[in-house]
Amino acid sequence: MNAQELELIDTARGLVASGKGLLAMDESNSTCNEEFAELGIAQTMDVRRAWRELIITTPRLAEYISGVILYDETIRQESREGPSFLNVLADTGITPGIKVDLGAKTQAGHPGEKVTEGLDGLRGRLQAYFQMGARFAKWRAVITIGNGLPSQGCIEANAHALARYAALCQEVGLVPIVEPEILMTGEHGIEECGKVTEQVLHAVFNQLYEQRVLLEAMILKPGMVLPGLACPKQETADQVADTTVHCLLRVVPAAVAGVAFLSGGQTGEQASARLNAMAVRFNAYGSPLPWVLTFSFARAIQRPALAIWNGDDTNKAKAQQALLHRARCNWAALRGDYDIAMEGNG
Repeated sequence: MNAQELELIDTARGLVASGKGLLAMDESNSTCNEEFAELGIAQTMDVRRAWRELIITTPRLAEYISGVILYDETIRQESREGPSFLNVLADTGITPGIKVDLGAKTQAGHPGEKVTEGLDGLRGRLQAYFQMGARFAKWRAVITIGNGLPSQGCIEANAHALARYAALCQEVGLVPIVEPEILMTGEHGIEECGKVTEQVLHAVFNQLYEQRVLLEAMILKPGMVLPGLACPKQETADQVADTTVHCLLRVVPAAVAGVAFLSGGQTGEQASARLNAMAVRFNAYGSPLPWVLTFSFARAIQRPALAIWNGDDTNKAKAQQALLHRARCNWAALRGDYDIAMEGNG
């Protein structure tokens, strides 16, 4: 391996092997504004900057978070006192990353399905982000279950885009986070979700192999295998843990640096409990998993803090306490030490 490949592997391992997780704060401006609107918060660039500054300046955040995923607007912003957000993160030892896809768009010829765009001009954008100081990137694909979906055409189109993105990342020195998200909307059961997850991950890793992506220098960001939100049967945390990990064992190569779960539509408490069940059940087997398990949550960490802050900086300290609490709960879950009793001590 050359020096750049070794550095990429070190970065990937550092992001997942520290016993910490990743914080996704890469919402697009439109998505961030929608969340603000739900709470009656003003939807302006300055308010978005204030919210993001609240997150990255949370005291002790680096004890539980190894890296943060930023958005294009965010990576260019400065704190109120002057230092750039990137400098603030560097001072705390948190590695900055960047979302680089341009969103999921309707896929031609595939009603009800989407394909993620953003490959055009991506090489230049990745080079610019690396020069700014980003050391990893993220690309999200979305897969819908229901009414005969997903189609193989949708799966293959998204898998191909994810692999081309990942190869371009590694070419410029960025660790790619590969995120094929199976949406939780719908009435499907956990078995159907497991079947689709396995099908999607097979396609993704086939394409990663074809595009010569170095697996040791990438991170997979899947959803947990879960029933749809409208499914009448909702499995226990232990059942989710078993189904999820056994699915991953069938399709994720051992060379992959780590698996960082997204939270999807889970509450913070649900995500922590299910992550904890994986740690407890699979560590107890006495045979370590081939890759590190961790988290890469967004709303499951941010949402309680956002509701407390509500656009008012007089609530900043309490909001930061709530954010740190959720990060600490997930950190504990990675060790099998999370308990619902922790929720009374936020």
